[in-house]
Amino acid sequence: MVPVRTNIANGKETCLWCDNCGTLLLGRRCSKCGSTGREFEINSPGDIRPCMGDSVRILEDLLEEAFGTAIPIKGCSVFFNKVPGEDRTDEIIAYGNVIGVLRFDIASDRLRVELRQAGAERGDPVGTKNIGRSFGVSGHLKGKSVPGENVSEVIGTFSSEDPIIVRKGLKMGPGIAMADSDKMKSAEKALRIRDLNTLSGITICPNAGRDVFVECNRGHLEKLENTAVNEVRSYVKGKTQPVTVSFSGGKDSLAAYGIAAKAVKSPELLFTNTGLEFPETLEYVERFVRNRRLVLHTAQAGNAFKDNVDTFGPPAKDFRWCCKVCKLGPISELISRNYPKGTITCEGNRSLESFTRAGTELVTRNPFVPNQINLNPVRNWCAAEIWGYIWMKGLEYNPLYERDFERIGCYLCASCLASEWRNTARIHPEMYQDWESYLHAYAERNGLPPEYIDMGFWRWKVLPPKMRQLADGLELKMEPRGGNGLSMKLMKGASVCVAGGYSMEAIATVPRNRDFAYVEDALRTVGDVKYSSEFEIAMVRMKTGKARLFGGGQVSVTAEDAAGAERTFEKAVKALIRAELCTQCGICAKTCPRKAIRIKGGMKVDPERCTSCGKCESACMVVHYYDKIMSGKTLPAPEACAMPSAQKTQTSERRDGFRGGNGRRPQGGRSQNRGGGQPQRSGGNRNGGRDAAHGGRDGSRGPRNQGGGRPQNRGGHGQSSRGNGRNGQSGQQPRGGGSRPRL
Repeated sequence: MVPVRTNIANGKETCLWCDNCGTLLLGRRCSKCGSTGREFEINSPGDIRPCMGDSVRILEDLLEEAFGTAIPIKGCSVFFNKVPGEDRTDEIIAYGNVIGVLRFDIASDRLRVELRQAGAERGDPVGTKNIGRSFGVSGHLKGKSVPGENVSEVIGTFSSEDPIIVRKGLKMGPGIAMADSDKMKSAEKALRIRDLNTLSGITICPNAGRDVFVECNRGHLEKLENTAVNEVRSYVKGKTQPVTVSFSGGKDSLAAYGIAAKAVKSPELLFTNTGLEFPETLEYVERFVRNRRLVLHTAQAGNAFKDNVDTFGPPAKDFRWCCKVCKLGPISELISRNYPKGTITCEGNRSLESFTRAGTELVTRNPFVPNQINLNPVRNWCAAEIWGYIWMKGLEYNPLYERDFERIGCYLCASCLASEWRNTARIHPEMYQDWESYLHAYAERNGLPPEYIDMGFWRWKVLPPKMRQLADGLELKMEPRGGNGLSMKLMKGASVCVAGGYSMEAIATVPRNRDFAYVEDALRTVGDVKYSSEFEIAMVRMKTGKARLFGGGQVSVTAEDAAGAERTFEKAVKALIRAELCTQCGICAKTCPRKAIRIKGGMKVDPERCTSCGKCESACMVVHYYDKIMSGKTLPAPEACAMPSAQKTQTSERRDGFRGGNGRRPQGGRSQNRGGGQPQRSGGNRNGGRDAAHGGRDGSRGPRNQGGGRPQNRGGHGQSSRGNGRNGQSGQQPRGGGSRPRL
């Protein structure tokens, strides 16, 4: 989408709406009527998307519940715009105005709709409930409360904290009830006014569906396609590597396929079956490949998740060990086996998906998949452009997008929305219950309250501020039983490696007090570093050998001799300890002769200045923990470390059931339709993880009754739900424990 302008200071994007045709304009002019459109503002970053399928029904039901009518959105073109929040938070766009916000409230465990000024104006004439009339108050009323003695009329039955429409004379706007409807007129504080203005005269546009949206934006979409196709063609020209498409079953990779299929002849598809896929996704990938007679290579993760979840504990937004184990490892092996000379892979990475992918360039490389070059032709597209392109090209898409899923990935992903987790319970209650049972058993064994699972706190290792505030407000204990500790589990001492030289492997349990990026900085003081922030993998090359450190605590070392392996291991683990246990005393910065270190939330190292002299390590007061954990002791974390951290790694016996997703996979070998395909081998490197085709994933939710509470009914969008959301900072929680899932 081409924003008219971006107001960085106010965090706003100015977009265009065609009043003649009744839909969003992605470019500067409507391809159908020629209109230049009317400007309106949405919040940044502006990854606007269509409201479609079950999402429309859910929104209509919420409006009916709150105001007795869904007329304000009936038949019209509606879009969502994801904005920051502790969980799902979508601006609702209709008639070229933000008419409200759809929000998942974690505390009450339900979706709520809140009107904005345009929504109140549109809803007041047709609403039959949740309406209050006031009088006798003057001055600037926005954000102010109104006493019951100044409420003249109450329409409908509603509860305190419910959204309402407020009218005062010729002005009207959205508000919040501060008392139940039957007590409002006698309440000291009856209602709070969000906004109150004279009627602006909202333009009522004609009804418009997706066909009109595509027709109005055809010119812009065709330009996007031509630009992306030319980029791909320009890059692959003269190169001998085959072109492939990373095909996850999601919308972005589908658009990337559309571009690649036009740019080159018959690109092959790469799909990773993590063992945690929705059955609909597996069926969709099979059907798509079969109908288009495409070549498909499938990387199988097999039981990778089941085999590792007891060791690492539930995955989290900031501890995505599952991506390494279930994605990067299998796909790395597949590419190495099928493309020994390398491949150029078109992917659906988009800058607007997440902070991690912001600034994505056309050509990227993953240092952990050295024989793959990634092209990102849709990197600057917004979600509405992705959907417009899919509809324009008539590409079949995953049916789960019609079920109120914003993203498609592993069904139990910690980064999914709570509303999406709620849909999992509705569509696949057995899969939902399996994971819920595992999580609750994990919490019980670690001395954590049921709310740790029910309200989605498990989705972070260290809680972001909003979740910490919620936990504190509810007086919930979020520390695992036994507190925080350090330990070392040596899997393999310095010994001869089958690949040559010597190697060592271990799992270091170290409190996760800060983002893994600080480990990258610490490793810079001992060697040259390559780092993947999305998968929390750091690789360091020293004079004595090479080491790989993973966010889950795994440490893998190779060297020419045993002494080199031991020295490299020691340096790498000490760097890990220094990064995570840094007390921010600043001694290392003062000791550094090159002024390469600064303290900002931990130790930050300037690679241009650092010479790896080692003086900072010798000055560090937490390095002594290395000798203690290597002696086999389990130690408490130092008191100076301020944030919660992980506990000792453990492997426990299976105590509860968790089967995981549908184990079926698209038919093996190269092609679904050309016959003679070889069965796909499962697994791959267990220390790897591949980028999910959907990012972000900032937010999450789970199925519950829309009316609140925690009913057990599983029907519709108002089902029981667990989980929570997206826009959190990094943080960690206990590793280990939990019964083994049945996959």
